[in-house]
Amino acid sequence: MAPVCAGSARIRQGVLLALLLALFGGALLGHQFYEEAAIVRTHRTFQIMGTVANFTFYGSAEAGESAVAAALRQFERIQQMANLYDPRSELSRLNRCAGERAFVCSDELWLLLSEARQAYEFTGGAFDVTAKPLMDLWGFYRKRGNELPSSEEIVAARARVGLDKVIFDEETQSVHFTVPGMSFDLGGIAKGYAVDAAAEAVAALGVRRGVIDLGGNLRLLPEPPPGEGFYRVGIRNPAHRDELLPEVLELRDASVSTSGDYERFVMIGGRRYGHIMDPATGLPTDFDYSVTVIAPSAMLADWLSTGIFLRGAALAERAEREFPGVNVIITSP
Repeated sequence: MAPVCAGSARIRQGVLLALLLALFGGALLGHQFYEEAAIVRTHRTFQIMGTVANFTFYGSAEAGESAVAAALRQFERIQQMANLYDPRSELSRLNRCAGERAFVCSDELWLLLSEARQAYEFTGGAFDVTAKPLMDLWGFYRKRGNELPSSEEIVAARARVGLDKVIFDEETQSVHFTVPGMSFDLGGIAKGYAVDAAAEAVAALGVRRGVIDLGGNLRLLPEPPPGEGFYRVGIRNPAHRDELLPEVLELRDASVSTSGDYERFVMIGGRRYGHIMDPATGLPTDFDYSVTVIAPSAMLADWLSTGIFLRGAALAERAEREFPGVNVIITSP
């Protein structure tokens, strides 16, 4: 895939504060019949994994419905494993037990944690799945009221953050927290992983046209919509949410993820605080830019977009050098 940033113009200047990706080029609701070989567009929307999932597939009606069912099963299965709010999930059981004794992981959870360890190392600790104590402190999982955390509270929470404080045993596939009160939050990586799993399940059915979207984590299948050469991904202007910027990404057989602190936030003392937490400071980000990553896998795009959002252009350039097929767009107003 050709780079989407020309020359060294990595930071694009414009009127937007952040990016929101939106598919366009035709309505995505219901079924639409095409003259080309009676191809049907099948679209379904679900609430899952704390966000909205959209499936759009092209082919026979039967194949489309089978693809929707297969993709949804993958989302449900991964939600069951990594749901912080379900005490029965494997992730919740790990968080309860790993401070007292080593917790033996399933193969799939171990795979996710192994990827999280790679992300932690590559981003210099910017992407850290142990940041949940900070998210709790700032009110993203439980409302804290109108008072900012004190510096003492932030220091105490940061003491329970850091993947370097976790013991990983490769032989037994087990993890052990060395500091009481530590916990994992896989929200920044599990959604991308779920999109990849859904794409594999759909491919196994022979479906090669369509889009899997989980809260803005996109997988564009190898073949484009009927009569098109690409999927067109628009960049929404968050300052005017009903507008798209002139730039359009033309992609296929690729994954896309965007990170910014504009979508999810808490209000404390009348001020908005974005949900992307910097483990180095214990503070929420307050940046006026966003990061879009195009990558071969949705899981890679997912964690790279967060890490680059926190660490900037230097990490973006390194990601493009070291991960084949990765392209990064950083926007600023």
